[in-house]
Amino acid sequence: MIRDIHINDSKALAAIYNYYISHTCITFEEIPVTENDIKDRIQSHNLNLPWIVYEENGEIVGYAYATEWKSRSAYKFSVESTVYLKQGSQGKGIGTILYRELLNRIAKSNIHAVIGGIALPNDPSVALHEKLGFEKVAQFKEVGFKFGRWIDVGCWELVLSK
Repeated sequence: MIRDIHINDSKALAAIYNYYISHTCITFEEIPVTENDIKDRIQSHNLNLPWIVYEENGEIVGYAYATEWKSRSAYKFSVESTVYLKQGSQGKGIGTILYRELLNRIAKSNIHAVIGGIALPNDPSVALHEKLGFEKVAQFKEVGFKFGRWIDVGCWELVLSK
């Protein structure tokens, strides 16, 4: 079941996200977040942009959200999309279902372009974005440094209205 995020989802979201912080280069955050950090992020998000969770048997196994792409006024019709799954929930189609719903909700707004930033290499994320119609538009070389190595970041874009 997909539903809107609630403030009381913060603990589950922090647990999902902290795996990626501590064990992967998918996020460039390096310090695990607390439940209160996630609460602050939920409370400060733009209410016109979706934040959703995927629940299975009463447990949150994934979440996705859109945030502003950049703060300058001319970027107001572009957003960045994000999706995270609980470790062990990958490969079951949950990410696709969750991301599709996020894009459907974004498309109902006045948003024109959605950008997905991907730390590379990350074949599953690239495949997910391209399956949903995103196209690679940029790659920045060695812009992140985590776990003792330089990391490239690619940007995939989906233009919603043409």
